[in-house]
Formats: sequence, structure tokens, C-alpha cells
Amino acid sequence: MKDARLATTQLQKRIGRLTSDALALIGDYPELKQILALLTGIKGVGETSAIALMGELLLLPPNLSHREWVKFAGLDPKAFDSGKSVHKKMRLSKAGNRHIRPSLYMPALSAKQHDPHVSAYFQHLVANGKKPLQAICAVMRKLLHAIHGMLKHNQSFDNSRFYSFPIIAG
Repeated sequence: MKDARLATTQLQKRIGRLTSDALALIGDYPELKQILALLTGIKGVGETSAIALMGELLLLPPNLSHREWVKFAGLDPKAFDSGKSVHKKMRLSKAGNRHIRPSLYMPALSAKQHDPHVSAYFQHLVANGKKPLQAICAVMRKLLHAIHGMLKHNQSFDNSRFYSFPIIAG
């Protein structure tokens, strides 16, 4: 038990050093600094997640569409049909880069808690019959769409465009 705590402490120190080194490197390049500011401007995306996302997404060719980003991240739905009788439920394809999904999972959970528009989108999905994990995956996918648009147009995150609250007629 003592060895596990020591190993955990050492890993946390190493993560801290790597994060500070990455932030120092990002600070040397104004365009990377701008991208970090855009990503951390999203409620739920912290420096660690932003650094991980930058490391994966900035390597993609700039001409890819948001759909291609989703496919590259493995967040696209995959149907399984065989003949006329086998129609399994759709699942995430999980093809492509396996590092993007975990980098979006915690930000999606955090955004669901702290951003009213993301929370409303999540609640809308659950109310329409999605399981909570399916709804979180949909939030991850929509966050990836938003990040694509932010980086393509160099604009900050606009949560009102993420999900519009339904107008209730009175």
C-alpha cells in the first residue's frame, strides 16, 4: 500500500512537470497560446485536457470537416446490420485516434455540470430516451464540433450556440 502511494505521488509530480513544460512551450508560440486560450474558454476544459486535445487535434490536416474530425475521434455511430433479421443497436465506432475520446470525456462531464446550455442539451437527450452514457458521448461529439468551429474561425466558445433553450408558450 505504501509503494502504491509513493508511485502515485511520483506520477503526480511527473504529470505536474510535464504540464508546466508543455505550458512553457505553448507560451513561446503566440498561435498555440491563442488556441490554448480558446480551448480553456470552454467551461469544463482545463489546461490538462486542452494540452491533450491540442496534441491530437492540431496534427490533423486543416482542411478536414467537422464530420471527419468526429470520425477520426471514433465518436461516429456505427450500425451493425446483417441481412433482414440482425439489427443491433448503434454504437460508437471507436475507430481512429484513441486519445481524443478520453480527452473529451472529463470536459463533457464537467461542462454538463457547470454550463447551463450543455446541461440542457444533456437533459434533453436523457428526456428523449438516451441513457446517460449515450448522452455524454453526444455531448463529447458536439463539443468536438464546437472546437472544430472555434479553431477554424478563431472564435471563442459560444455556449448559446451549443443548445438553445426551448421556448415555452405561455
